[in-house]
Amino acid sequence: MGQRIFIHDVVARDGFQIEPSWIPTERKIEIIDLLSATGVAKIEATSFVSPKAVPNLRDAAEVMAGIRRNPAVTYVALVPNARGAERALAAKLDEIVLVVSASETHNRANVRRSVAESFAGFGGVFEVLRGSRIGVVGAVATAFGCPFEGVVSEAQVVDCVARYVDLGVRGVTFGDTTGMANPRQVEQLVCAVAKRFPDLDLTLHFHNTRGMGLANVLAGLAAGVVRFEGCLGGLGGCPFAPGATGNVCTEDVVHMLQCMGYDTGVDLDRLLAASRRLGEIVGHELPGQVVKAGKSSDVHPPPKEIEPTLSR
Repeated sequence: MGQRIFIHDVVARDGFQIEPSWIPTERKIEIIDLLSATGVAKIEATSFVSPKAVPNLRDAAEVMAGIRRNPAVTYVALVPNARGAERALAAKLDEIVLVVSASETHNRANVRRSVAESFAGFGGVFEVLRGSRIGVVGAVATAFGCPFEGVVSEAQVVDCVARYVDLGVRGVTFGDTTGMANPRQVEQLVCAVAKRFPDLDLTLHFHNTRGMGLANVLAGLAAGVVRFEGCLGGLGGCPFAPGATGNVCTEDVVHMLQCMGYDTGVDLDRLLAASRRLGEIVGHELPGQVVKAGKSSDVHPPPKEIEPTLSR
């Protein structure tokens, strides 16, 4: 068996948050339960944000109360502030994700705060969680580029990581919020951060906006990353970032890694079944490729017109 790679799925939060139609609570629970049986390491199940900001996730507490938890899965929610942390604590999350943008403009568009104000507010989150077993991961949005400012310097990203480390996070996730990353950039940034923070758990979150999602996953692998986020069916995108189309598709990432001999711990057939069910629930075509084409290991009967030739 090859190297172990850990797959995190974010469809129940990142995917459902910008769906044009309301996804009923019971359908959200159904998808999370299906994912829980696939072998993914983490599921980002919801977000404890203001219902006014993200109305599609206003049922966060009900979702967490209704799912069947698999002890082998880490259940995660995005939390913007101390109030969100209180709700996450009550919902018995395993882990929360804090988010700040490396870009000032995107951070103000996303959370109506400066980067410095965001980090100052995170102290209140840690106060709420003091003494609990909930882990904290820090996400850096626009880590590879900003739709408003363009290039985001490596120094800006490293500064965000350093501030998170000072707070005491368990790990850091780099988000390619609008799919601006390229493979060389990914490898360079990951290597720079790993050199400065060698003990930090690093996760990569890519969008396939410009068709480089899987190539960027490979670049992350080359740089030593073993944790990747994906979105079932390839749904998702940031509602506060122009052009932020879907995330890399979880089943496409898993299929690629398994074809290459990596151990993802994921049952791909169950994952594909969950993706097909997701398509029924949202009622529109999904960007994922493997669910349409089938696994590369699938074989099909030959065309009938060549059967007489084969039988000789």
